[in-house]
Amino acid sequence: MKKLIAIDLDGTLLSSNIEISKENVDAIQKAQQAGHVVMICSGRAPEDIKQLIEKTPLDCPVAGSNGTKVLADGKLLSQISIDKESVKEVAAILNEKKYPFKLYTSHGILVASTWTERMLAFLEQNQEFSSGLTPKEYKFLTEQPQETDTIKLFDEIEDVLKIEEIAIQKFFIPTISGKDELIATLKAFEGISITTSGPFNIEIMDTNGHKGNGIKVMAEYFNIPIENTVAIGDNFNDVPMLEAAGLSIAMGNADPTVKDIADVVTLTNNEHGVAHAIETYVLAK
Repeated sequence: MKKLIAIDLDGTLLSSNIEISKENVDAIQKAQQAGHVVMICSGRAPEDIKQLIEKTPLDCPVAGSNGTKVLADGKLLSQISIDKESVKEVAAILNEKKYPFKLYTSHGILVASTWTERMLAFLEQNQEFSSGLTPKEYKFLTEQPQETDTIKLFDEIEDVLKIEEIAIQKFFIPTISGKDELIATLKAFEGISITTSGPFNIEIMDTNGHKGNGIKVMAEYFNIPIENTVAIGDNFNDVPMLEAAGLSIAMGNADPTVKDIADVVTLTNNEHGVAHAIETYVLAK
């Protein structure tokens, strides 16, 4: 029976060293050779996912930006964007509170030109987080991103909204102190949903934009009944795809709440938990 296997990246397919192990690669390839479809369903932008996957021999369809942008066979299958008025309202709140943020868009990843100054202030206010960073990680987080084919800088949100035919799928906001207050403020806006892919960030999408949509769109494209889908994840932004899938698998390192939601629990991301899940719950069946 052909299955669709949706796999999260950070904390799931990726180890703590941001690497995809040979064991995980081998298990995915075995599943593909057995006729199953394996997709990556991540909070990362599709461009970022592509760069990571290109370091391996894998070839997988993708649902990026928390399932708001779904691509397979070189085609855009689905794109769910935040309406422009909501983008302006959310950006106004973030600017008022001086939060660093990135926008995941149809024109790549857009980063505010104030990123470095705001990240330095963020790290200063959140010593619990910053004290655990290596010098390399600290430099990566605070360095002003350089413009590339996929990363662009902007000064004002109005400049972004003037870009022809731009669609904004997601806000990514590093936050710890004031997180609950910020979430409470943003919840007052209609038409957006708020989630997190870790303890130190929040992510904002359209209410219909989530990983559950990503797995449903991909299942329909490949003519696979939703009951024949498998989802593997570790954090709160994975919950919609875990709830949508026929079989939900939480990583051994997953948040306890995510483990409670899932049907089964596999090994951790540093123990090749994805490979163990595929071998045990897909190939062994």
